[in-house]
Amino acid sequence: MVDALRSGDLTVRQLADIARLPGNAAAHHLDVLERADVIARRISEGDRRRRYVTLRADRLGTIEGPRIAPAGPILFVCTHNSARSQFAAALWRRRTGAEADSAGTDPAARVHPRAVEAATAFGIDLHAARPKGYHEVDSVPALVVSVCDRAHEAESPFDAPLLHWSIPDPVRRGTASAFRSSFSAIADRVERLAPASST
Repeated sequence: MVDALRSGDLTVRQLADIARLPGNAAAHHLDVLERADVIARRISEGDRRRRYVTLRADRLGTIEGPRIAPAGPILFVCTHNSARSQFAAALWRRRTGAEADSAGTDPAARVHPRAVEAATAFGIDLHAARPKGYHEVDSVPALVVSVCDRAHEAESPFDAPLLHWSIPDPVRRGTASAFRSSFSAIADRVERLAPASST
């Protein structure tokens, strides 16, 4: 289960299927991991019946997921493409030098001003970024990474492998600290996923 969570977040059912365990046995093992602070569980911000399980990398010291070098661009998606997915794509490009894009299921009119501020603190310039929908994505992605529960739970029009990071929506709280917290979580995920040879 821990290995399965190294690169992305999964539901309890997905983890049970991966581990080939009945639901009650999977729940027991997840309870043990949660008591040991190895995982955290979050109720989806979209479908409230779902819970996503996240690996607590901060509790395990240096933990690395499978490092990836997709044979094409990564597409980061969220609902409004106004904060999390914009930051993830920009950070991936800076971290790896590889192609990345972002889009939303229901794009906002502009990138959130607090997202621009928070990104600046991480050395990322989002001043010229603008939200866009899936239909505006020019390149066929080699990997789609959802950084939003609602986007993950919507049907993806892209024929590409999917990875999910259940990152809380900072716009819901609207505070500078919420944006910094979400962006810090994304930065950690990018660092764990990016190819080790990247500069």
